[in-house]
Amino acid sequence: MDPRVKQFMSQIIAKNPGEEEFHQAVQEVAESLVPFVEENPRYKHAKILERIAEPERVILFRVPWLDDKGEVQINKGYRIEMNSAIGPYKGGLRFHPTVSLGILKFLAYEQVLKNSLTTLPMGGGKGGSDFDPKGKSDNEVMIFCQSFMTELFRHIGPNTDIPAGDIGVGGREIGFLFGQYKRLKNEFTGVLTGKGIEWGGSLIRTEATGYGTVYFAEEMLKTRGESFKEKIVTVSGSGNVAQFATEKATELGARVVTLSDSSGYIYDPNGIDTDKLSFIMELKNIKRGRIKKYAEKYGVEYFEGKKPWAVKCDVALPGATQNEINEEDAKTLVNNGCFCISEGANMPSTPEAIEVYLENKILYGPGKAANAGGVAVSGLEMTQNSMRLPWTRKEVDEKLRQIMISIHETCVKYGTEKDGTINYVKGANIGGFVKVANAMLAQGVV
Repeated sequence: MDPRVKQFMSQIIAKNPGEEEFHQAVQEVAESLVPFVEENPRYKHAKILERIAEPERVILFRVPWLDDKGEVQINKGYRIEMNSAIGPYKGGLRFHPTVSLGILKFLAYEQVLKNSLTTLPMGGGKGGSDFDPKGKSDNEVMIFCQSFMTELFRHIGPNTDIPAGDIGVGGREIGFLFGQYKRLKNEFTGVLTGKGIEWGGSLIRTEATGYGTVYFAEEMLKTRGESFKEKIVTVSGSGNVAQFATEKATELGARVVTLSDSSGYIYDPNGIDTDKLSFIMELKNIKRGRIKKYAEKYGVEYFEGKKPWAVKCDVALPGATQNEINEEDAKTLVNNGCFCISEGANMPSTPEAIEVYLENKILYGPGKAANAGGVAVSGLEMTQNSMRLPWTRKEVDEKLRQIMISIHETCVKYGTEKDGTINYVKGANIGGFVKVANAMLAQGVV
């Protein structure tokens, strides 16, 4: 490790003990930015790197609620308002048992750079709770969401902080949260994104992260004269991101052969076509079942407790969760012929896995660039709410595609090495940083 990065990270670790995911996210960015900052003394003098690693505000609160048995349950609630230099805080809410301060700080930190890359005026934030919606009734989820929003509402607003969904927070949860906000504030504003189409949502928002991940991969493939046509694609996860990445990759001519959940993965060598994907959407979105049911219905292999990275592929789209690809998985992917990885999830590759990608010079789109489509369309939803004017599906999809092309161009601009290869990690980090850093310089030490 560069001694300058090591010194910087020692300060971060000392200030944020035990927050390993946050340390990992900051280090990955610092390895690109410390040399860049050294070459640009104005950023170093103003300690921009140190400042963007410190949240502007951290909100922690208690969330008490009554379950269906009438028993009191208590969860923790969080909102990390990381950086508002280029716009109001923007980022999702995650409801999952693994949610902790360190995980949310890592996500909020990534969100600052991701939102900057979209070219839209959005700062970065993240929030959520250790509440687990799985196994809960609709009534229990509603009561929890209402209690959660009863505290959160005083900290957010359409010009202050605009949360969205994330893992465990889909259309159902956003609806309950919005209803409680509206009741408490007595106003109908675009304070949350991912809303239903009938009440202020945007077409393509549900599809945006998955579609955007594929659009970014498509741009990376073009740099080598390739496309998705006839490519074998492995996808992890089976939720929103994975579903729509599968849909778009298939539409572009690829054959998606895997999907997974926390219990294991399915391998369908014939590809997950439109009809099969419809079955998965009903299974996951409505019945909330396990991916194993797909294997039973279509007679394909199911691998209990495994991840899909041993399957031979041309393109991999990790769409599940953080650190799902380790060094060994990365080596297996590369040895099996995978030459393009576009991250639909946030930080799904460990630092050791990323080293393997970079050493082998494969096309690697880090999450802050590749999965920015979701927050990009959230930004477009904010615009439509402000204008009180909805756009058509075609209009939003085209704007999404152009944003992903623009993000790719930024990565190429800042990430092209002397030998002509493109280091997308470096490109995304520097490209996202410059806009935020310049805004912070212009606004003084605030």
